[in-house]
Amino acid sequence: MNATAHTLPPSSSGFDRWQLPAHVAQAVWRGTEVGGPAGRALSTGFAALDAALPGGGWPTQGLSEVLLAQAALCEWRLLAPALPALLADRHSRIYLVAPPKAPHAMGLAQLGVAPEQLTWIDAQGPADSLWATEQLIKSEASGAVLAWLPQARPEQLRRLQVQALHCDAPVFLFRPESALRDASPAPLRLSVGLGESWGLEVRIRKRRGASIDAVLQLDAMPGNLHSIIPPRLHALPAFGVQPQEVFHALGRPATPALPRQRITH
Repeated sequence: MNATAHTLPPSSSGFDRWQLPAHVAQAVWRGTEVGGPAGRALSTGFAALDAALPGGGWPTQGLSEVLLAQAALCEWRLLAPALPALLADRHSRIYLVAPPKAPHAMGLAQLGVAPEQLTWIDAQGPADSLWATEQLIKSEASGAVLAWLPQARPEQLRRLQVQALHCDAPVFLFRPESALRDASPAPLRLSVGLGESWGLEVRIRKRRGASIDAVLQLDAMPGNLHSIIPPRLHALPAFGVQPQEVFHALGRPATPALPRQRITH
C-alpha cells in the first residue's frame, strides 16, 4: 500500500488567519496559543484564573466542566465573584439543576443572589437532570445554568455542548474528579479542590490552546467576609479546619422559600 505524506508548506508559520472570511478567522487558533472563546467571556473575579482562560474569563456559548473531589464544597467559592455581573440584569437568574444539597437562601443572599433570582430544579434521577439541563440551554436562559451531572455520558455531554453554542450564558457542569478519565467535548475543564486557609487550588485540565501545568492558588474568601472574620482567621493552618461552603450556601433547607420545580416528564 502506498501512503502519501502531507506536510505543511514552509510558509505556513507566517499564515495570516485574517486573510480568511471574518467568521472563519475568529474560530481559528494555533495550538501554541490560547484560543479565544466561541462567544464573549465573563470575568471570573480571580485575576490569575482570568489570565489563564481563553478570552479572559468564563466562556459563554459552551460548557465549563468543573471536576470536584467532593460535591457541595467548592462550587460557590469558585463562582461567587462572577455572580454580580451575571445578575446585573434584574431578569437574569441562576438555575440550579439537581444540586447535591438544598440551597440556603440566606447564605446565597450573602453572595449577591437574591431569592427571586434563583430557581432550584429538584430533578429526580440522572435522566431528569439531563433533560432539565438540556431544556434550560435550549431556552437560551439569561444568567447562568449550574447543573450537577455526575453520571452523564460523553455522548450526552456532546449534545449539551452543541446546544450550548447557541446559549449566550455560562453553563457549568459539576462532575466528580473521576470523570477526568473520560474524554469530554467541553472546551473548558477544571479540577477544583480546597487549598490552604480560604484558598482554592485550580488545575486547568483542558482549554483552547496550549496546555497549562501550573496549579493556580486562588484566594477565595468572599469580600463580604473580610470585615466579619477576625484577621487571625484569615490564614488558617495548612492542615487545620477548612472553611465549609460559605454560609452553608448548599446544605440547609431553603429559607425563605426558593422557587422550586420538580421535574416529571
